[in-house]
Amino acid sequence: MPLKLSFSRCRIPGPCRCSRCLRGSRLRRAARAKTISSRQSKSCAKCLQDRDGGGDEARPEFGRRVGGLARSLRVAGCTVVNPRCAVSKARGGARPGWRAAGARMSRQDFGDLGERPLGSTVLVSTDVFDTLLLRRLRSERSRIVRGERRFARQLADRGLAIEPDHLVEARLQSQRLAFRALGMGDHGEVRLTDVIAGQFGLLGLPDSLIGNRLAIEIAVEKESLAANVMLATALRRLRQRGCLIVAVSDTTLPAVAVAELIEHFHGPGLVDRVWSSADEGRTKRRGDLFGHVAASEGVAIGQMLHVGDDELADRDVPEALGIATYRVLRNVGRARVARLGGGLSEAGRVVRRRLRAGRSHPRAGADRTTFGLDVLGPIVAEFCMLIWLYARHAANGDDAVLAFCARGGIGIRAAFEEVLHHLALPLTVPRANLMVSRLVAARAATLARSEAALQELGREFRECSFAEVAAALGGRAFALPEPWQNPFDTAQFYSLLFSYGGAEVRADMARQNSLFVRHLSEICAGRRRIILCDTGLYGSTQRLLAGGLPAETFETIQFARANYKRHSEDHFPRVVGLMVERDLYSPVEPETCVLRYWHLIESLFEPHIPSVHSFREEAGGLVGCNSGDIRYGAVDPAQGNALLTGALHYIRTLRKGDEATVLADAERAWHRLKRAITHPAAADVACLEAGQRSVDFGRSGTVDVLKADAASGFIARLASIRTQLWREGAIARQFPVLKPALLTALDSAHALRGIAAHRLR
Repeated sequence: MPLKLSFSRCRIPGPCRCSRCLRGSRLRRAARAKTISSRQSKSCAKCLQDRDGGGDEARPEFGRRVGGLARSLRVAGCTVVNPRCAVSKARGGARPGWRAAGARMSRQDFGDLGERPLGSTVLVSTDVFDTLLLRRLRSERSRIVRGERRFARQLADRGLAIEPDHLVEARLQSQRLAFRALGMGDHGEVRLTDVIAGQFGLLGLPDSLIGNRLAIEIAVEKESLAANVMLATALRRLRQRGCLIVAVSDTTLPAVAVAELIEHFHGPGLVDRVWSSADEGRTKRRGDLFGHVAASEGVAIGQMLHVGDDELADRDVPEALGIATYRVLRNVGRARVARLGGGLSEAGRVVRRRLRAGRSHPRAGADRTTFGLDVLGPIVAEFCMLIWLYARHAANGDDAVLAFCARGGIGIRAAFEEVLHHLALPLTVPRANLMVSRLVAARAATLARSEAALQELGREFRECSFAEVAAALGGRAFALPEPWQNPFDTAQFYSLLFSYGGAEVRADMARQNSLFVRHLSEICAGRRRIILCDTGLYGSTQRLLAGGLPAETFETIQFARANYKRHSEDHFPRVVGLMVERDLYSPVEPETCVLRYWHLIESLFEPHIPSVHSFREEAGGLVGCNSGDIRYGAVDPAQGNALLTGALHYIRTLRKGDEATVLADAERAWHRLKRAITHPAAADVACLEAGQRSVDFGRSGTVDVLKADAASGFIARLASIRTQLWREGAIARQFPVLKPALLTALDSAHALRGIAAHRLR
């Protein structure tokens, strides 16, 4: 078999380290046994001279030993290649910061890149991370953990005691929400300084320390990267042939930091300029960064050659713009090992979190108000801080408005304003309460003949007639022909509504929808980015409004996001679950316990007013609704709501600088809430029972969260648990003796269900 040999990480000391490592003793044995075949290939003259001992005067012993080995290999017919040696001599010898392991990470020799015909190419742009600088076996999560541990030590030296895991959690939340907020728009880029500023806002740290944290970030990157020496060799060859070399990176780091990393590993002079998406507000994945670089460098975009590893940002997008590309192959195995390391880091963080929560539990609430104070208060405060953080990242001039959706949004707004006031969190984004409901949104979507409206109506009116659906959408009963009395069928609804006898229904729906659009325009005041804030779960309001009012730009932030309806998830990219983004409960994520008893969250924030279903024009031209005046301050959502009363009392005890305390309290509170929901004691059932919940969607009637025990016999009562809205609470109430065994079995079933669903994805 033909073999092309090079040296790497030999035990022989010296500046020369090549891309493939075969120990010298092994090569000698192979040469003596004459088992190595060869083929002719280009050799580096300077490398061969060095290997023969004539190019390393500073290390004569090294030259003699390697030269003798090279001669023995040539006797065996092998071609010896070491491009790194030529690079080292061209740079005047080795330099601290060059990494031997770096060359070993890429199996491409890039010889074809350095010698390729240039044609019209005058500018070569190269990606940086995973291209010019290669990642070691350390995931992003592991790097963040390492950096936050160092920063925690710095804070301790300043007298600020914050758990490293709390720093990590705040960093991950700020980074996640920054990218989600950016993803809703079509311009801009996330900057690391903004991520760190958001992290500091969650922890109450001064912005003056942002520079310290950024310096730690760069130091950790230097420990986690390695030079792609062979690519650098090819780029230097292209530069010698007259090409301009620039680095172009989609990164949160500023260009000056990226340039520092490149110089640390490759020395000065490899690239002429560095372009960072964080500085320019343009990205490779959208394509606008390439055009900006070409215009700034004074070349036509067709005169560029781009080198990179990402299929979208480094191949598909530039090729669509007419840029020639050169693909750097990724080492998939190394990436998987790095992800495994990140998983282990996260597992360690989860274990430490459980241990901290186990050492200090909040006291069990003796009544609903105390439970709201001790447990729900920190959770609500954390939720409001994340709303603030998202709005801060989403703020773009005067283009955004935060709209709190009735009914749950009224209680969320009350808590949110209290958090802003007591923690002195700055926010310039305007806020308003929005008179909306799923019914109102479905009305708009139905008039637009949206498929989303049919799915929602089909789920809500499974056992109803067409006439009952018309009464709900139109706001009153209609005298309709016989076909409207048939059972509701989504496949026939639009044909009836827009043709046979549906004119009167459509007229009332259009009149109501026009009033809602007026109300929406009033609270937006010309702002185009409408950020809906609601409780959750599926984001039906977002999906229906987007289908009914396509000219508007909606996005939704809510307490939790889950596809419990098993409908389309096409709208999920524009729906953010601030506390939970999972479809099923997971025992290792305490926050997902709310998916086992979602009515608790809804009842916590909703005031005792009817759901919005009809609008009217009031004096002065303003739009009112059947729910009454829901503007901020007009309704007290805590009235008759002991849980929210206790939560607001906790928020009112906070002061500026208590942000880190909120996160620590919330960490413990989540574990307490998980126990109260999944393994409730009798006192927990009394505290958390939500009572009756309205049927909603334009219909009257209520349902009990915990239905009265009407079944007789053990088997019948056990079977009735499936119909309960809070099964754990029903078990605790109906089976006090068997409760431990039944709750453990139920918890295990949910855990297995989550694992099975994850494996099937």
